[in-house]
Amino acid sequence: MLLLISPDSVEEAVACAKAAEYLDIVDVKKPDEGSLGANFPWVIREIREAVPAGKPVSATVGDVPYKPGTVAQAALGAVVSGATYIKVGLYGCTTPDQGIEVMRAVVRAVKDYRPEALVVASGYADAHRVGCVNPLALPDIAARSGADAAMLDTAIKDGSRLFDHVPPDVCAEFVGLAHASGLLAALAGSVKQADLATLTRIGTDIVGVRGAVCEGGDRNAGRIQPHLVAAFRAEMDRHAREFAAGVTLAG
Repeated sequence: MLLLISPDSVEEAVACAKAAEYLDIVDVKKPDEGSLGANFPWVIREIREAVPAGKPVSATVGDVPYKPGTVAQAALGAVVSGATYIKVGLYGCTTPDQGIEVMRAVVRAVKDYRPEALVVASGYADAHRVGCVNPLALPDIAARSGADAAMLDTAIKDGSRLFDHVPPDVCAEFVGLAHASGLLAALAGSVKQADLATLTRIGTDIVGVRGAVCEGGDRNAGRIQPHLVAAFRAEMDRHAREFAAGVTLAG
């Protein structure tokens, strides 16, 4: 399982750089513009320069409307600015067909410029609260559009969490659907260390966190702390070892 950390500024990216050995992907977002709020192109560039060259940078392009052309241009801006994972929050798409149309435009824009870049179709565990596509539709949307990964996050950051809206058994179904289509499965949404055993067991490929590695667990007021990133990674590794040992014993 890969660890994705989301700084919201160059200063926080520097903190991530100090903890680079403990994380796998640095994710650029702007939390005050939404769950998957897009940051500025120059911030993406500066963060790309601040973290080690071998560490992938991802960027969100926003909680996007059903406007394929607009979203494709935003995605191209993110990849031109240095991101190699491009995440699109399908906030304004109310049907799978709308999601596929948006994601196909994004995939073409991104892959024409940088074929090796990875495109992530992101939906929301609490989709019922904002009226967007059902979480379990995301793997099919991603697969049919040529994206590389399907992701779930929470749209409304009010303290509710991923498993409050999509229970572990449904998250397991999401991961299974993604894997059946050859996609990576990413999960986020106020994920805490206590969730890691479940996320490991269901086969999550990427776990995205912010609040869990910020001072006081506060994704908005707190700042990312290298020692909290290290502690989160240590817990991830512990669960991975225990799961692997359990599988070996069962076998």
